Amino acid sequence: MAEQKATLQLPGSDAIDLPIYSGTEGQDVIDVRALAKEGYFTFDPGFLATASCESKITFIDGEKGILLHRGYSIEELAKDGEYLEVCYILLFGERPTKEEYAKFKTTVTRHTMVHEQLIHFFQGFRRDSHPMAIMVGVVGALSAFYHDSLDISNEHHREVAAYRLISKMPTLAAMSYKYSVGQAFVYPRNDLSYAANFLNMMFSVPAEEYKISPVVERAMDRIFTLHADHEQNASTSTVRLSGSSGANPFACIAAGIACLWGPAHGGANEACLNMLSEIGTVDRIPEFIARAKDKNDPFRLMGFGHRVYKNYDPRATVMRESCHEVLAELNVDDPLLDVAMELERIALSDPYFKEKKLFPNVDFYSGIVLKAIGIPTSMFTVIFALARTVGWIAHWKEMMEEPVQRIGRPRQLYKGYSYRKYE
Repeated sequence: MAEQKATLQLPGSDAIDLPIYSGTEGQDVIDVRALAKEGYFTFDPGFLATASCESKITFIDGEKGILLHRGYSIEELAKDGEYLEVCYILLFGERPTKEEYAKFKTTVTRHTMVHEQLIHFFQGFRRDSHPMAIMVGVVGALSAFYHDSLDISNEHHREVAAYRLISKMPTLAAMSYKYSVGQAFVYPRNDLSYAANFLNMMFSVPAEEYKISPVVERAMDRIFTLHADHEQNASTSTVRLSGSSGANPFACIAAGIACLWGPAHGGANEACLNMLSEIGTVDRIPEFIARAKDKNDPFRLMGFGHRVYKNYDPRATVMRESCHEVLAELNVDDPLLDVAMELERIALSDPYFKEKKLFPNVDFYSGIVLKAIGIPTSMFTVIFALARTVGWIAHWKEMMEEPVQRIGRPRQLYKGYSYRKYE
């Protein structure tokens, strides 16, 4: 029962009471469902002030720069944990014991292979297809191969589908890259970590051994961890809305990938690298800094500030550390990375950036790391999708475990014609 109520006076009728509910963290919410009986809907374009669901998975406080997964801070998880442990926490709510974690990792590792016939799907795409276009297709196609995990009412089926998606996503992502460059697919290896296995499938070739730097491996794992979940964003909401119709989990994740593909959502680190390419060299930075400060200039510095985090991005602190470690380890001679480091120095020291809280965010640093590793910008959003799959699945799984399922049905403020006769 709600302890508080909000009273709303409607035109021409008595006032109605609307329950107010409090979560363990964050804003209180007003339950407006009773309005429909009174002939009203709420108007909230973009759902920016609407709690679409009840969840126990992730909490964000953008003003304070807080991101918690099941109560654990993202800084601690990224520094002291590893991606598959975060996957377990997101899926099951608690840290695993050593035995539980060993079993979880073994299960994930043994599901990394994909059906051999799936290779033929890739051959239907042009070589110059965007990797995200390929991912939308092949992930959705998984439902054609794994019929034993499609019953969404079956708890075992849901768990198997979760394992399969987390396990096979790196394989499919690497295959989409290999296909685009005309190289042979590389099978997953059970002796490697999740991150190392992905890097090996991306970059190894039959002619020579690919040596994986522990620094790069750790940075890749952190990128996965820092992008694992981010509450009820556009793609997660897409997965939930798709799932509310009873769609199978593979179709729901394919829908999430399609949403993530949008440049306003998953393309931030790619946009950051494109901006660095536009700047080109360190000597041109002052010109672009001046443009960024000019209110009349449409130019924006990508990778600085964040829509949700009004103070600082808690993920950026950890990613910054990995970024500098990778650049020192690889000693890459790339003018764009020089531009990035000088931009970082300016943003952390210029009073304008401090006042506006335009600090480098996680997309800025992850984009630099991915470029230094040798991953093309077209693959950046694919890696984001790979990492976010566990968050999508966790939210889908949470929704499926609710006792009552309701199909999502947003309403509208209709502004078109009233009835007119067709004659």
